[in-house]
Amino acid sequence: MIDRYTLPDMGRVWSDEHKYELWCRVETLVLEAHAAAGRVPADVVEPVRNAPPPTAARVAEIEETTQHDVIAFLTAWADNTEPRSAAAYVHHGMTSSDLLDTALAVQLTEATDVLLAKADRLVAALRDHGLAHRETLKVGRTHGVHAEPVVWGHRVADLAFAAARSRDRLRAARERVGVVAISGAVGTYSLIDPSVEVAVAQALDLRPADASTQVVLRDSISEWVSALAVIATVCEAVALEVRHGQRTEVRELSEAFGSGQKGSSAMPHKKNPIRSERIAGLARVVRAAVVPVMEGIPLWHERDISHSSTERVFLPDAAITTDYLLDLTARLVEDLVVDVDRMRANLDLTGGLIYTSAVLLELVETGLSREDAYALVQGAAMETWNSGTPFRSTLRSRAEASGVTLDEARLDEICRPEGYVRNLGPLFDRLAALS
Repeated sequence: MIDRYTLPDMGRVWSDEHKYELWCRVETLVLEAHAAAGRVPADVVEPVRNAPPPTAARVAEIEETTQHDVIAFLTAWADNTEPRSAAAYVHHGMTSSDLLDTALAVQLTEATDVLLAKADRLVAALRDHGLAHRETLKVGRTHGVHAEPVVWGHRVADLAFAAARSRDRLRAARERVGVVAISGAVGTYSLIDPSVEVAVAQALDLRPADASTQVVLRDSISEWVSALAVIATVCEAVALEVRHGQRTEVRELSEAFGSGQKGSSAMPHKKNPIRSERIAGLARVVRAAVVPVMEGIPLWHERDISHSSTERVFLPDAAITTDYLLDLTARLVEDLVVDVDRMRANLDLTGGLIYTSAVLLELVETGLSREDAYALVQGAAMETWNSGTPFRSTLRSRAEASGVTLDEARLDEICRPEGYVRNLGPLFDRLAALS
């Protein structure tokens, strides 16, 4: 992922320097387990443990010749070991995927922990914003068209619960990717005792793989990437709400606009939802990772490396992008500008059409058939759409023409937006308890 969207903590997780630190750690743990079992000389452990990780540049230089990254790493690390002869016992009984998949499991869990902290922040931001606007009336929209009155906090609550569910999916996925596989060339432990795998898993606070055939089957990693894609798309749902709300014709929401910020190189008046649009664009990047990573599940027999090149690109990019998205979306919500007066004014744009559902039920309860009541209300509504005449006026004239008596006092009571949201108390109680 490009530096523009890489935050420091997540960038560190996926850096070459950290990768080689993890490779050294895994190899050292394996060596320690061998030495504890008496399979290799005990005096080789300390020199290996003290050998600094090789630089990325040195590994790349050797790989130009070997065309094998693990062998290049082992050679470069051996060069850093004093005495070098101690390095002969490094990678003892292992195959490359034992090292790669185990270190990758650590990276995935580390990356997940960074993401979970950011997800917690987003959930809290949405929860608090929703609670702050539990009484902020606005018009609800279906298909982009005014529907019935709602409160802004209700819509935000929906997004808050979605963010929390997405976070919990990721937490579950973390458990499944956090596996150690050190089982040898085709996963049969032919040259390495299963106790080594157990010891390394305990040291890394992970668990041994249920089974591995040199590589760990990629279903769990696919689940992890899918969880990132869901989180990214929930971030996009938040951003889309802001993008719609910031349109000039709506003007109910807007992103914070800082001193000195510019919206357009040509039009000085512009204040555009650039953060929300960036979220929408980057969510596509995360979703794009799902299918290529999932296609790493079917490999030839015990293994091939068709998954390897895909994962080198998509796993870091998906994690880094999701990390940036969570951070940006949380800041978007925390700094969001809500025009409460504009929301209230927009309720009246359609001249009372938002109350047709309550009027329909009222007429049915006074004795009209549903079909007759619907025809009367719809006819009045269509006249209001076409003429701009307030709905109560068109309803009154059509009712008179049809011989239907209206209870004006009752209509005054039901044509109030507050009545539409009076049952939302339990929802906000659940939102307040969300953590």
